[in-house]
Amino acid sequence: MHVLDIAQNSISAGASCVDITIEEIPDRHSLYVIISDNGKGMDSSEAERSLDPFYTTRATRRVGLGLPLFKAQAEASGGRLKIDTVLGSGTTVMACFDTSSIDCLPLGRMEDTMVTLILCNPEVDFKYTHIYCDKCFEFSTQDIKGKLGCLPITDLSVIGWIRIYISENIDKLYGGVASEVDSGTGGNKTKDFASC
Repeated sequence: MHVLDIAQNSISAGASCVDITIEEIPDRHSLYVIISDNGKGMDSSEAERSLDPFYTTRATRRVGLGLPLFKAQAEASGGRLKIDTVLGSGTTVMACFDTSSIDCLPLGRMEDTMVTLILCNPEVDFKYTHIYCDKCFEFSTQDIKGKLGCLPITDLSVIGWIRIYISENIDKLYGGVASEVDSGTGGNKTKDFASC
């Protein structure tokens, strides 16, 4: 739910591309959730206020709970949250969770999260990267749209295939399927974010 909420914040900020990265490092009991966008970004004052639940730029409600709750959940597990943003140049939200903590909630079903985002925002390009140890899976709606021709990405047959494709490749990362995982560009995307 946090990923959905933060990604929707990105879209509300005018993002046409949203990158979602999950990186799991089991031997360090670390889970990183990174959401980057090419939206309008924030100045330093607005970035600081974005962590206040009683501040929001939305006119439809007086509270903005997405980032404050995400931060609280990370900190409850012994982790932290960091925002990198430049006005006019997009925003990156990175949260680190200590998976050995009893207060660290399970990741959830990322295939359902991605399908929901695609169905609700077919005009936005999403890139999803999932790293587990030294294995990496990448999915891009831009690549899929390029191969669909006139068939919309929201077509139910396409959405069904996307859900299965993401689910099967996440299973491969965890060793649940015998075939090889696409190691692709992989690598540690969290090297600049201090350990929890």
